[in-house]
Parts: sequence; C-alpha cells; structure tokens
Amino acid sequence: MKIILAGIGIKEGDISISAYKAATSGKKVYLRTALTKSAESLAELGINAEPLDRIYQKSRNFDTLSKNLAEVILSTAKTEEVVYLVDGDVLSDESCRIIINKRGGKDVEIISGVSRATAYLEKLGVQSNYCALSAYALNSAKISLPLIVTDIDNMFVASKVKLFLSEKYGDEIPCYKFINGNFKKIQLYEFDFDNDFDYSCALVILSLDFLHRERHDFDDLIEILRALRSENGCPWDKAQTKESIRINMIEEAYELVDAVTRGDDDDILEETGDVILQAAFQAVFAEERGAFNYGDVLSGICNKLISRHTHIFGADSANSADAALSVWDKNKQKEKGYASGAEYISSVPKNLPALLRAEKVGNRAKKYNLDFENVNQVFDKIYEECDELKEALALSDEDHIKEECGDLLFTAVNLLRKIGVEAEEALAQSTEKFIDRFKRAEMAAIKDGKNVKNLTPKEFDEYYNAVKKS
Repeated sequence: MKIILAGIGIKEGDISISAYKAATSGKKVYLRTALTKSAESLAELGINAEPLDRIYQKSRNFDTLSKNLAEVILSTAKTEEVVYLVDGDVLSDESCRIIINKRGGKDVEIISGVSRATAYLEKLGVQSNYCALSAYALNSAKISLPLIVTDIDNMFVASKVKLFLSEKYGDEIPCYKFINGNFKKIQLYEFDFDNDFDYSCALVILSLDFLHRERHDFDDLIEILRALRSENGCPWDKAQTKESIRINMIEEAYELVDAVTRGDDDDILEETGDVILQAAFQAVFAEERGAFNYGDVLSGICNKLISRHTHIFGADSANSADAALSVWDKNKQKEKGYASGAEYISSVPKNLPALLRAEKVGNRAKKYNLDFENVNQVFDKIYEECDELKEALALSDEDHIKEECGDLLFTAVNLLRKIGVEAEEALAQSTEKFIDRFKRAEMAAIKDGKNVKNLTPKEFDEYYNAVKKS
C-alpha cells in the first residue's frame, strides 16, 4: 500500500496544505513524536494522529529507534495506506530514509516540510547551502561546512560527535549548541561538558576559512596553492612551473624514505606532507593549463586501486602477498595495453635510481621467462663479468671498462633479486656501515696520536680491520 511521508516543520503553523490534506484524508496517520512544538497544534487542526512515543521507550539508541519507527510504518502499509508525520523535513529524518530505501522509492509520496537545519541557520542569520545529517550517520557520510548535526540525544553520542569533528576541524572551532529551539555559542571541545541533551539537540558549525582553522583537508591545500599562485600571491610560487619543481618531488621522496628508515614519526609526518604538497602543486599546474584537476587525480588513484585489486573487488583470488602482486601486475598490463614484453620492460621509469631500475627490469623480464634458473647461475655470470672487466682493464679501453662495470653491477643486482634482497637497501646499509667503521678507525688512530692523512693504506687498513673485528 502507499505510504505518504510528510514533514510538519519545527513550530506551530509550519505544516503545509498538502501535508494537512494527507493527514485528514481518512488514512491511518502516525506521528513520530507528540513532544515537539510542531506537533502540539495538530489536534486543534482536526488531525487524529497516533504518536509513536512508545517506540522511543523500547529502543536502545537512536539508530535502533529509527529502524523500529520505520518498521511500524512498513508493517502497517502491508494492509492499508499510511501517512507518517515527522517533525522537520522528510529527507532529514533517518526513519523516513529507511522507509524510502526499503520501498526502493515505489509507492512512497514525499511532502516536504521546514527542516530543522534551515531553521537553525535562520536563527543564526545565515543563508547558505549546508550539510545536514544525523549524529548516527556521521561516520559514514561526507561532510562539509556549514554543518548541522542533529539527533544528539545523549552525552555518549555528543562525545562521539565532538571527537569525530575535532579530528577534522580542531577542538577549538566555534560552534552552536541548539536544544529546544534555543542556542548558545561555544567551542567544540565544550560541547559535552554538561548533560543537557535530548531529541531536539543539534550542533551547528558555520563556514570558517582555512586561516581560522586548526585542522585542514586536501581541499584547503588546493585552495592555499591557488591563492599563492593568484595575481596577488607569492612571487616565488607564481614563478614556478611543472618543470621547475619536478626535482623537488625526488628530493622530498628521499627525505620521506630517510625519515621512515630512521623511524622518526615527527619527520615522517612532515615529509609525508612535503610529498603531498609536490603532488598537489602538479595538480594545480595541470588545472591551470586545462589538462586535469585534483578531483581527477583522486578519482584516478581510487579507480586504479579498485581495478588493480580484483582479488578484493572482483572475481580473482589471492591468498598471499606474492599472489596479490601477481594479480596487480596482470591488471596493470591489461590496463596499460602493453603490446610486447619489450614495451612492458621499457616502461620502467628512467629517472629511478639505477639499482632500483635494474631490479624492476629484472623482475619484469622474469614475467616473460627471461631469468636465471637458480642462484648458482648468477654466481657463474658474476665470475664471467669479472673476467671480462679484467680484460677491458688490460686493454685500457675506457668505454669497454664502463660497459663491463655496468654489466657486473647489473648481474649483482640480479643476484640480490634472486635471493630476495633489495639492492638499494642493501647498498645503503653497507655504505652506512663503512662510514661508521671509518669514523671509529679514524678516532682510534687519533687516540694513538696519529694523523690519518699521513697513514699508509696498509696502516689505516689495520685500524679499519681492528674496528671491524670489535
């Protein structure tokens, strides 16, 4: 049977003619609650509605309440047409949203009413688009300012709302606490200081520009960069191009890797931000030349994560990290449309560190069955490359020497790849180990009253080997 959902506003006289006609049409009429200003005058208007306040008493929380209210309406509608009156507006009411979703929009008529959110903003003298939602839907919703959070009916919910919004906007952002139609201005951290909460309680946060907020998001970053590159922006930022700062990304990425290696969370936090800044800069440059914008960037990476993880979001399966990586590579090759193995291997970026690029090339060649069968084969190849380098040195052929040095290094990288060791990391550790031993050997020589610059290689080597054994 048909269900009519009608909003009756927030005060006496808000009910529309359409809602009044529906409520007096002889159909079964339910009233969400009789304990609101908008419900007080319904009987005087000749509206005989059955209040559902009893459902409040048997519901554990607001989420359960909304489901229980919706169930009463849906159950009655199995045998007769129903009119369901809710305070505020229909689309702001969680029980109405449940009914609409359950019915798939079929045989449901919606009669809008004055929303609580609109009324709150009017009281604050604000006319603006806004985001309004129930406190019980906060975690799953995309939010923006101005923001109206309703249904904050107890201190526990109030504390959850406060903590959630503090993480996004900072706990000192100004806000308004509404209850029974009245409001007071506070800072967010004060919101749950008292126990004054009921069904009418709401929180309102108005728009606040990035200069006056403690917490920021990606939209703020883009807005700041646009301001810096505007006509009255920063001379340095305005002068930059996508080419002029491209090396900065490499530098910042290395600094982030260094921070991760050191395990310094403060530096990881800062350097992660610097890497994101460089990516955001490139998005703004692209926006200015009409190529793409940051929304395209975020959509692109999200779509990539979905399409590459078909073992999570599709029909593939993977029970190990290696299997998951194989699924990723399979999907990547399919998306990129590589016509050959050579094209796939050639696509490894040339700007990667040489050791890392060599390792990636070796891994991709392996997928086309070009690889050493075992570790012993790699050792044999290393010996072969050493002999060829000796021959080149004997001939004093600089070009040949350079070529054979490269072949030796490339083979060494493949040895590490075969035994599961990252060449970049291994070489970095060995370099740091050498530096540490050098420092200690030098200190030992100085302690003996010697100047290391005057030591013969053999003498310094003795100090180095002593440190090495210690």
